[in-house]
Amino acid sequence: MRLGLNIGFVYGGDDHLDHLRLVKEAEALGFSVTWAAEAYGSDAATLLSWIAAQTTTIDVGAAVFQIPARTPAMTAMTAATLDRLSNGRFRLGLGVSGPQVSEGWHGVRFSQPLLRTREYVDIVNAALRRETVAYEGKYFTLPLPDGPGKALKLTVRPIRDHVPVYLAAVGPKNLELAGEIADGWLGILNDPGFLGEQLNHIRTGRAARQNRQQDLDGFDVVVTTPLMTGDDIQAAADPVRGYAALYIGGMGSREKNFYNALAVRMGYAEEAKEIQDLYLDKKHREAMAAVPFGFLDSISLLGDKARMADKLTAYAEAGATTVALTPFAATVEQRIADLRTAAEALELSGVGN
Repeated sequence: MRLGLNIGFVYGGDDHLDHLRLVKEAEALGFSVTWAAEAYGSDAATLLSWIAAQTTTIDVGAAVFQIPARTPAMTAMTAATLDRLSNGRFRLGLGVSGPQVSEGWHGVRFSQPLLRTREYVDIVNAALRRETVAYEGKYFTLPLPDGPGKALKLTVRPIRDHVPVYLAAVGPKNLELAGEIADGWLGILNDPGFLGEQLNHIRTGRAARQNRQQDLDGFDVVVTTPLMTGDDIQAAADPVRGYAALYIGGMGSREKNFYNALAVRMGYAEEAKEIQDLYLDKKHREAMAAVPFGFLDSISLLGDKARMADKLTAYAEAGATTVALTPFAATVEQRIADLRTAAEALELSGVGN
């Protein structure tokens, strides 16, 4: 099992410089990858390009490029360019986002996301293989049949023969799709005790591949994990409350929130409803307070080195291959210190490779 780093977004000020300091520390510690995100602020591609130019060994990954934000051809162009400029260090994470962002920000209907993702990945992979791309699907047709367009081939060559594709997936059917068409899964709100159920859906998808491979050999299981050190475990969990409340309560509507549904499947049905009701009523502090400590502890790396080593062992035994850490400390100096503690915890656990 390897460690990764989540740097999230750029908000303003000098936070991009803080991100770079964290990435360089992670690279020095031997972390395998750093992931950048996008929602409706900073884009992942620009940030990853800037980081790749100032690092040499750590992989740079999109977690994720939003499918409604780019045509599949544009994503292939960006992936190939980033792979070449990083000397073969780019990982392509994809996700459909949610209805609010897809329809409200990008103007793309959030309909049949599984089929749209399947077609999208088909085209991206064909383009990255530098095939002449011709495709007939429900959502994507290349070239258009009634105009002057013609089938084209990507002119820039990626460094690698295959740029790894990851899917951000939450629901069971999307997990199956990740197993079938992707090289890895980007998970979130990951409890080692629940990970086995999620991986069973991925195995079902793996069985649908042409080689009907049900095992997870070569498949990267990435669990996204908040990180906070401290002797007081309850206090260490508190900075994670806003993050958990946002996803369970605010990432969607009452009718459709994939993360709320995940918390329900994890055994927190009553708590998930209360958090969502409070959050959507704009009682954000109350929503944060309503997140159970047990839930926060289950999805996070909290405490001292020994406690973290036990948690990393639990992740490895459950099937995780990469633990992507999101440091929550208030200062960049403390976040760097926490990354060092996590690296020491991995060494102590004996599950690193």
